[in-house]
Amino acid sequence: LFNGVYPFYLQQRKHFVFDVSTIIVIIVFLTFAATFLLIIPGIRGRARLYWIFRVLLSLVVGVVIVAVQFTGDWESGWVTANTSYKSFSSAVVKADIGLHVGLAGVNVTLLGNPVNQVNETIDYNEHFAWSFDADYDHSYSEGLEKGLPSPILYVAEKFTTESPCNMHRQYRISGHYASATLWVAFCTWLISNMLFSMPVLIYGGYMVLTTGAFMIFSLLSFSTVRNSLICPIQFGTASLLIDYGGSFWLTLVIGLLCFVAGIAIVVLHYFNPDLLKTFFDLHEVRTEDCQEMTEVYINPQFMSNT
Repeated sequence: LFNGVYPFYLQQRKHFVFDVSTIIVIIVFLTFAATFLLIIPGIRGRARLYWIFRVLLSLVVGVVIVAVQFTGDWESGWVTANTSYKSFSSAVVKADIGLHVGLAGVNVTLLGNPVNQVNETIDYNEHFAWSFDADYDHSYSEGLEKGLPSPILYVAEKFTTESPCNMHRQYRISGHYASATLWVAFCTWLISNMLFSMPVLIYGGYMVLTTGAFMIFSLLSFSTVRNSLICPIQFGTASLLIDYGGSFWLTLVIGLLCFVAGIAIVVLHYFNPDLLKTFFDLHEVRTEDCQEMTEVYINPQFMSNT
């Protein structure tokens, strides 16, 4: 203790929406897109527009499937309240308190309103992970040792394994299943791209539908936490309420987009296959090899010898 107050230590901060993993994923897909744009001038005619649309749309689906695994805003909520700032201190500050739930953990944000109060800069954003290789309770214990502000510790305590709220188990299990389902969707997305490079477009359409289905399944898995009682997070008379965030709605939009694209491919396959082949630039496939022989030539000399 320092004059009866827990000391504050410098620590690594993590943004609640974009972290290093998310930025790496976006850079990788942007590299793929830039590489494709470099070779697109070699494609002539209307097929160039079709290639640009297909490739960029496919990359958007892929980057969303991977990036939302690492974002921290599947659920988000903010509240403005007057609250105690430190343990063993009577100082009260006015601050905006935010809770952001991801598939691998939670971020708790504390932003002073104004930022400078009680001779300090109140601007905190702490991450507590519950992935397979992380120990949430250990992260919370480290926060206690570092002397994090009381509002952050109060919110983080709701998700510990010892908390009677049981929120840790609910969010951890639903997040793991949602993450696993998204990885399956990523695999089906890869398979669909391979099938579209071959003259089997109908199967590529089926795999796009499967990709959309697994993305919707991941949302349903994450939504199971809503079926359980959520422990209230109170700051005086103000309550911190959370609702679905940007990553949830983005996954829903891309999943529905996959459904629309898959259904369009299947419908065109049965009702207008020529337009579908034109869109995928497969009209150059020779059909003569698949035609049946219409005339038969017989050697009369061979027949007379037999």
